[in-house]
Amino acid sequence: MLFLDEFTEFNKNTLEVLRGPLEDKKVTISRVNATLTYPANFMLVAAMNPCPCGYYGSKEKECTCTPEAINKYLGKISGPLLDRIDIQIEVMPVKYQKLEENKKIETSEEIRKRVNKARSIQIKRYKNQGIYSNSELTAKLINIHCVLDEPSKKLMENVFDKLKLTARAYHRILKVARTIADLDEQKNIQMKHIAEAIQYRSLDKKYLMS
Repeated sequence: MLFLDEFTEFNKNTLEVLRGPLEDKKVTISRVNATLTYPANFMLVAAMNPCPCGYYGSKEKECTCTPEAINKYLGKISGPLLDRIDIQIEVMPVKYQKLEENKKIETSEEIRKRVNKARSIQIKRYKNQGIYSNSELTAKLINIHCVLDEPSKKLMENVFDKLKLTARAYHRILKVARTIADLDEQKNIQMKHIAEAIQYRSLDKKYLMS
């Protein structure tokens, strides 16, 4: 796992280099005397603010950044790089009332059990196909294991056109939906799983339209 905090503080060229390894699971290093290729199968986790002051899009506090500063800040994250990130979540500040709630929440141990069960489902499903998880699905295998019913197909069609998604984003939504269905212990992907997966692809359209 590679965790990059303050994602936009990295040099843009450095971030762009990640595109190849994220797609091909390998990294090639060229030097004067040799070119070497190494395996680089990793999970990328990144965190960033929406702007230099941190309040762009906030309902609680006004952003003090100029449009130029915001565009420069967010401009370090290119569309092709963001397209390779499966899940994009906007985390809002926690309100005091939430901290005082006594509502029972799912524990880390309970989450671990659900995740391990979903992993077991995937390992069993792909035991004869040379892969171990939904993230490794090829376009051909997606057509086999991510079959949608008609309402889900219609939803995907509408979202694809509205958000102007790429083929890569389309396939990644299907793989995330397959994982959500596994966590829900459902054999087939349902419309609710597609709808949830789509929610994880809207961040680039909200903040990074340019």
